[in-house]
Parts: sequence; structure tokens; C-alpha cells
Amino acid sequence: MSSSARKSALVVVDMQYDFVHGTLAVADAPSIIGNINSLLALPFVTKIATKDLHPVDHVSFAAVHGKPLFSKMTIYPPGDGRADKGREQVLWPVHCVDSTPGSEFVEGLDHEAFDDVVHKGTNRGIETYSGFRDPWHLSNTELPSLLEARGVTDVFVVGLAGDYCVKCTALDAVEFGYETWVVRDAVKDVFNTEAHWQEMKDKGVHTINMTQVRDIL
Repeated sequence: MSSSARKSALVVVDMQYDFVHGTLAVADAPSIIGNINSLLALPFVTKIATKDLHPVDHVSFAAVHGKPLFSKMTIYPPGDGRADKGREQVLWPVHCVDSTPGSEFVEGLDHEAFDDVVHKGTNRGIETYSGFRDPWHLSNTELPSLLEARGVTDVFVVGLAGDYCVKCTALDAVEFGYETWVVRDAVKDVFNTEAHWQEMKDKGVHTINMTQVRDIL
């Protein structure tokens, strides 16, 4: 597809205080704020942010279950405990609770450049890493309809964290039919492994760096 035929969206994932400086801070996360702001200045047809916006008793919080931080348990969609529906859940510190400072965009991010903000993780019983939908595909966020309404062909994903919400958003973007790009130097990971990058590549996600973005738009 020629660059003139592309309609590219920038999706900025979860650049919130708690993920940068707060209870679930990702290592070196402040270093990508400048790169994301540089991307926000480029001529994307739309620029959309996602935000975790959890109730205080969210299923992903270790404190809710009385279990150690970063331990794991199996969770099920509300009302459906079938074995085939179980998903492994990392139990996180309390983070990005609705109406708290930790849920706000991090200071220094050019959040006024966003056309829309999509909330996820609002249901206490459902963890939602992807900006598109929950892991059981029970319902979509507003993101698919926003992209469709603007005729988007390509989705560029940046933000936090590469091995969780960025990865899941990118994989869903592919499944929704978008040419999908993750800008590696505008992403930081919770756990420093390469497995999630290979998983994205294997499933059709392109990984690029900042210097390549303008040439693709």
C-alpha cells in the first residue's frame, strides 16, 4: 500500500502515573515520554490513548485475594467457571484506580494531542490488557469503532507495557485486520525478556524504531 493510501492511527497505551512513577512503575518508563510526544506531533489521522481505570476491588489486585504481589492465579469470566475459560492472571499491586491520581496521564505527556481516550479494566471481574477488548471477547471497547469510523488502515502502538498491554493491543489490532506496528523505542517492558517480541512478530506485528515511522506514514 502506498503511503498516500494509508490512514494511520497512533494508539498510546496506558501512559499513566502509576505505570511510570507509582505503584506499578515500569523500569525506565519516563525515558519514552519524549519519544511519544514526538510521535504525537506527526500527521496520524487519529491519536488515541488507552487508560486502565479500575475499581478499587479489581480482580487483578493481589490485595483483593490476600495473595503475594506478582503471584498467579486462574481467573474466569464472571458467571462462567468452565475449565476451558480459565486464564492465568498475574496479581498486581493496586494501580490506576478510578478517580485517583495514579490513574491520570503522567506529567509531561502531551495528552491534549489525543482525539479520544479509551478506558479499559472498568469491570471488577474482568482483566483487560488489550485496548480493543477483554480476553474472552465478551465485549469491545470503543477503540474498534473509533478506528473504523476514521477509515484507519494501519495502527501504530506505543506505551506501557510491552509485554502486557502493548502486546495484547497489537495482537488484537492484527486480528481486527489492521497492519500493525509497534515502535520499540517508545515502549518499555515489565519483565525484560524477548519472548513477547517474538510472539508479536510471529503473529504479524511489525516492530520498528522511531526513525522509521515517518517513512511509513
